[in-house]
Parts: sequence; C-alpha cells; structure tokens
Amino acid sequence: MQPGPRNLITDVSGLIVGNAQDTALKSGVTVLTADHPFTASVSALGGAPGTRETDLLAPDKSLSQIDALCLAGGSAYGLDACSGVVDGLRAAGRGFPVGSAIIPLVPGAIVFDLLNGGDKAWGDNPYRALGRAALDTARPDFDLGSVGGGTGALSATLKGGLGSASLILSGGVTVGALVVANPMGSATTPGDRHFWAAPFEIDGEFGGLGPDPKAGLGRTLNSRKAAAMRAGDVEHANTTIAIVATDAPLTKAQCQRMAISAHDGIARAIVPAHSPSDGDLVFALSTGTKPAGNLAQIGHAAALCLARAIARAIFLATPVPGDLLPCHSEHIWPMSLPDMVRLW
Repeated sequence: MQPGPRNLITDVSGLIVGNAQDTALKSGVTVLTADHPFTASVSALGGAPGTRETDLLAPDKSLSQIDALCLAGGSAYGLDACSGVVDGLRAAGRGFPVGSAIIPLVPGAIVFDLLNGGDKAWGDNPYRALGRAALDTARPDFDLGSVGGGTGALSATLKGGLGSASLILSGGVTVGALVVANPMGSATTPGDRHFWAAPFEIDGEFGGLGPDPKAGLGRTLNSRKAAAMRAGDVEHANTTIAIVATDAPLTKAQCQRMAISAHDGIARAIVPAHSPSDGDLVFALSTGTKPAGNLAQIGHAAALCLARAIARAIFLATPVPGDLLPCHSEHIWPMSLPDMVRLW
C-alpha cells in the first residue's frame, strides 16, 4: 500500500471536497460530494454525537445512495450547513426524485467549537451560507489544517484541524480518509513532540519525528483545552468526525463495517478516544468504480488512513490571533541524533 498522488481522500476518483470558513467566527464547514450519488453508511462510537440524516444510512433503511456529506463546526447550529449544501445541490438538479420533486440527501455531523475564542454573537445562523460556500468551492485539490470544519478545532493540548490521507492497495483499490480533529484527548504524547500515530506515518507526512521513545505513556489526561475554556468539565466540547471512502463496490452494510474498522484509526491517533465527552463518528462511502476488493483489507487501510489524517490535521494547523492553544508548528524541537543522521 502506498499513498495516492494527492495523499487526500480525493485520490478516490470522482470525489471532490470544499472548505469554507469565517476567521472571526473561528469556525467553518467542509463538504464532500461526487460526480454521482454514492453508497454510504455510518458508525458513531463516541458518547455525544451531533448529526443529521444518519438514520437514513443504516443498512436496513430503504435509500441506498446519497449526494454529499457535511462536516461542520458550530455544534447544533452547524447542522444547518447541510441545508446550504441541499440548496446548492438542488440548484444543480441533484437529488433523489420523488414525482416532480427532487430531494438532495446530505447527512452531516458537527464538532463543538463554540468556546474557542471566536465571535459567536451572530444574528442569523451563519452555517447555512458556509455550507453553500463550501459546496461551491469543492474540487479534487483542497487545503488541510486550519480550514473548513477544522478551522476552530482543538485537541486536548494543541490546535486541531482538518486532515486527509490515502492509500492505494495492491489490487488497485483506493482508500482515503477526511477528518475534523477536535478531540477531548491528545494527538501527541506528553511534551507534544511525537504523534501517537507515528508508527503509521509515511514519507514524513507529519514531520517524520518518529514514535516517542518513552514507555508507560497514556496514564495522564492533562487538558490545556479545559483550562483555556475555563471549565473543568468540557462535556460535549469535543469530537472527531470523519469520512472514509473507497472506489471498491460496497453495499451499505459493508460500508458500515468499513466505518467500524476505521474507528481503530481514531483510537491509534488520539488518547483517550471514544469518550463520553466525544461524539466520535465515521461516515464510510463507496463510489463503486473499481473491481471488488477484500473488505478486511479495505477496512484496515481505512483505519491507517484515518490515523494518519488525524496527525496531519494537527501537524498542519496554523496559528491566528486569539487562539486558545498553540499549534504543533509553533514548537521548536531540539533535533535528536537520529534526526540529524537522517537529514545529513
């Protein structure tokens, strides 16, 4: 398995992604859509998910394909971003036909970023317009880090963000992941240098710093986020939401199994994960444009992509005035001997 040419979820042919954000709001929206409707399902393992239309994605529900997926900030307010995406798709003639009516199907999920220092004193809910703007900018190449749904994201210790990664399997099937990383837990080990996902890194895609050489990690749960929000209990102020995709033909039930497998990527990249305070959720989709692949291998690849995408989200976050937490890029790391040898 090797990353695709973009190392983005859009290495799955036909997918496009758009971002829209408001810097004063410190929040935004990310939208994924495709040339044609696609099969999708979902798995939510966190204790506090915020969603729209996810019941439709259960394997026993009648409709098998949807038009887009939406990842937004704004907590419950952000669910209105899906309405903006619906508006744009309807204007383009996309949707499920019911007689003379057409209904675009856009499930979505949100993260909580209402206490991140941005200006939340809006009059009209801004997320519908952000959803439409994100759809209108959708393309195969898109930015990562402090953009779209990841604009105002925070991990326990560092600024979060939007991440993506891909893998091409030996049989030619492509798998990719897209994530908004805003977890209760940390994506880095104590000291913030090394990523929990380091064993899965490919070609220095999040700094090439390698695994933490220390043992006995994970026994402390310090949170700069909780302190910065001046709240000892930040219940519901977190969540990692993601999309994993493949071009192998999968049923809704198989997509759900892929989503469940991909949750391993969250657990490998964030400590702790799937807590009562997180709404951890993974959508999984199939465009079905390639020959069938091995479902177990596809699920494994999805987990690897998601772990790498989470680390890339934190690694590529950029600082802006008023941030509550530092970015990984703001740390100046003393270079270790192995690093010096590698660069020499």
